[in-house]
Order: sequence, then structure tokens, then C-alpha cells
Amino acid sequence: MTVRTRYAPSPTGYLHIGGARTALFSYLFAKKNGGQFILRIEDTDTERNIEGADLEQMNGLEWLGVVADESTEKGGPCEPYRCMQRLDLYTEYADRLVAEGKAYYSYANQAELEQEREEQLARGEAPKFSGWDRHLSEEQIATYQAEGRVPSIRLAVLPDQMLAFSDYVRGDVEFDSNGIGDFIIVRPDGRPTYNFAVVIDDALMNITHVIRGEEHISNTPRQLCVAQALGFEAPKFAHIPLILNHEGKKMSKRDESIVQFISQYRDLGYLPEAIVNFLALLGWSPEGEEEIFTLEELTYLFSLERVSKSPATFDTAKLKWMNNYYIKKSSLERITDLAIPYLEKAGKISSSLTPEQKEWITRLVGLYQEQLDEISQIVELSDIFFRQDIHYSSEAEQILAEDSVLAVISSYVSQVQAQDELDVATVKSMFKAVQKETGFKGKQLFMPVRAVISGETHGPDLTETILLLGKDTVVKRLQSFVDKRS
Repeated sequence: MTVRTRYAPSPTGYLHIGGARTALFSYLFAKKNGGQFILRIEDTDTERNIEGADLEQMNGLEWLGVVADESTEKGGPCEPYRCMQRLDLYTEYADRLVAEGKAYYSYANQAELEQEREEQLARGEAPKFSGWDRHLSEEQIATYQAEGRVPSIRLAVLPDQMLAFSDYVRGDVEFDSNGIGDFIIVRPDGRPTYNFAVVIDDALMNITHVIRGEEHISNTPRQLCVAQALGFEAPKFAHIPLILNHEGKKMSKRDESIVQFISQYRDLGYLPEAIVNFLALLGWSPEGEEEIFTLEELTYLFSLERVSKSPATFDTAKLKWMNNYYIKKSSLERITDLAIPYLEKAGKISSSLTPEQKEWITRLVGLYQEQLDEISQIVELSDIFFRQDIHYSSEAEQILAEDSVLAVISSYVSQVQAQDELDVATVKSMFKAVQKETGFKGKQLFMPVRAVISGETHGPDLTETILLLGKDTVVKRLQSFVDKRS
């Protein structure tokens, strides 16, 4: 048996971290077992569909490296991969169920459904449709049609059935069919409901394993009912744990405490390998203590048996740490290329760069590569290289208030002005000359220079900072300080 998994998002929103994790687990399981990963678009909820959301989801997965073997864009042997293009199939199977007496046209209207629900709640019963219109006479049907009622199609759920399945994560799970009630499989407008279409699509696409969030457990008994009625063998299931926010609550798409969508992380400057590594550890754990894995390593190591039943907590600090790790491991050229658009957007650099400007920016990014949790941080971190005026931090103000500072800065600006050009050896020799002239060394020498040219008391390598600022800017900032203090 060839393992075939699928990720079947609804284009009612963009690629969410929960959906990305589901897709990742499905992909890893398929590839670990030499199988295929299919991307199918569940677009039957037409009122809520967002134009372009399906393509955004696909692009997001491909950016992560979670590439489908079959999809709406790639095609494949089970085309089409978009549910609204498969309506004839659903109609065919629905008609067959009606003809076999396993489904029926239901004329119950919303008011009747609501009344039945209220009566059941009043009796302390769990609400479900009783199937009271399962066997209508021709006269009753004619009356309802005359009223303008358009029927839906409901599955006639068999009573006293134990609907059981073995879940890779949850173990053995059972539901009593008596608690389900006859449910709609085709809406009055002819569109299939999710629990009907998904069973047909999974069967016809030969899906062997369905990996999804635990919130779908309640859908499983209905899907088992549909599969049984159609004579399909149900796939094997794995319901993976919820993702909780920092407060231990189920993460909602409206939760503003956490960045929610993969595109947002991409925009902030997260690397795809960091996102993949982080998502894999949300609910799955490898043997041992190692936490850093490539996609290839995850494919080799992944197993559903090591997926936890317990909810996973989204740790933003850990994700930032992980992204910083991958940024530090990446080549300076790669990080520079990723950083340039942020500097352009902020108006720091032009969109067309000369080779000399590109080299300068590469050196600039190199100063901060070790510090970056998000590549977008390059704009704020490197601001001292683009400011016209320097504003001193409170710590810098304290350093610059010391009596020794004016002598140090006056001496240093004279040294810089005397140079034709600056290089590493020159910068170091200037500090030695100032030390000899003023008698100050160590923090009393280096800290004031840093504070004057950057406005801060801490920062990247001071020699490289001076070289990147260049002689004219360094002189301007040093002289401005001397003029104000003299």
C-alpha cells in the first residue's frame, strides 16, 4: 500500500501556523513512508472564500519546503483538486444514496429545526435532528414544495451502531450513532457539506492516512457513517494536539498576542527552516534532547507514535531563538540579500545599488547578523549609520558627562582629521595615539568615542563601526560634540 496523505484547507483564510503544522506532519509522514502528499482545496463554503487565499496557502507551504506531489497547480491522477470542480461527483453519490434508501430529501425548515432543538434542550437531551421527515408522503412533499421549500439531503444514520476507529495519537475512540442524528450531506443549493465531500474525495484520491487537528475528532463519526453508507474503507486517522497561547488557552486566529500567519513571519524576516523546525516540535518530540533539525532530518525521524496527546504551547521566545540560530548559520550573502528589501522599504538605501554600495551593506549586515532574531530588525539596529543627528541614550549621557571625555574626543577628532583614509590599522593606531596624548585608556578611551559617534554605550565592533561610518561622518559627529562642550 502506498501511503497517501493530504492537506485540504478552506480558502476562507490564509496559511495559519496551525494549518502549516498539520500540513507539515502530513508531509513528513508521507515522505517518511515513501508516499505522496496531496494538496486539495475545500472551497465549498463559497460565501466565506477569500480570493487568492488558496494560492497564498500553496505558496506559503512551498516556501516552507512542504511541496505537494499533487495539487490544483501541479495537477495529478486524481484531478480536479478543487471541490467546487467536483460537484458532479458529489451529486452522483448523493443520488445513489437516496436511491438506496440510505439518504433522503429533508424539507425541515429553520424554524422547525430550532423548535426541535429547544424542546430537546428543555428535556436535558443533546440536540440532534430526529429524522421526523425521513418518510414523507407524496401529499406532504407536494405541500412543502408548494410552500416554496427547497429540500436538503440528509444521511439516514443507522441506529445502535458503535462507530469506532483506532487513532495513532488518541488510541481507540468510539461514538454511539444514536447521539448523531440524521445530518445534511447536500445543501438546498446543491453544494455538499464538508463531512460528505471529504469522505468521497479521500476515497477517490486513495488517501490512506488523515492527519489533522483534534478539533476534527467530532467530525469523524459522521464521516464514518458516510463511508459506511457508500461502501468505502475509511482512512486511518491521527488527531494531533491543540496549540495553546502563552496563557494556556486555545489559540484563536483573533489572538493578537501571537503572530498568526506564515506570511507574517516571512514578512518579519523569519527563515523557512526555522519555522519548519519550530512547528515540528509543537506536539512531536524526537528521541533525545536535540532540538535543531533540517527538513530532511525531520523526514527521517518523524513518527506519529511520538506525537503527544497533550496540547502544545506556542513559545514565541523559543521561535525567535531558533530563527536567530539559523540566521547565524546562514551565509552573510544570503542574510544580506534578505535584509536589503527592509532597508529599501525604510528609505535607508536606494533600489539600485552599485557594487561598492552592495559591499558596504554586506559589511553593515555582517555587524548585526549575530544579533538578528528577525531580519527586519536590521532597520532599527543599523539606524546609527543613517541618522543625520545623533541622540544620546541616558547611559551615553552619563558617560559623556565625565571630565575626561572632552580631552579624549578632542584628541581623537584631531587624529581622524589627519588621516587621508581609514583602515583597520589606522583606527587602532589612532586609539594608541590618543591614549599616549591623554593618558586615558580602556573604557575611558573607547566608551566616549562610541557614545559620541553612535549615541549608545554598547554596539557592534567599534573599529568596523568607525570604518563603515566613514571619515566625514565620524569627524562631523565628533566635532559637533566638541563644539557643544567647548
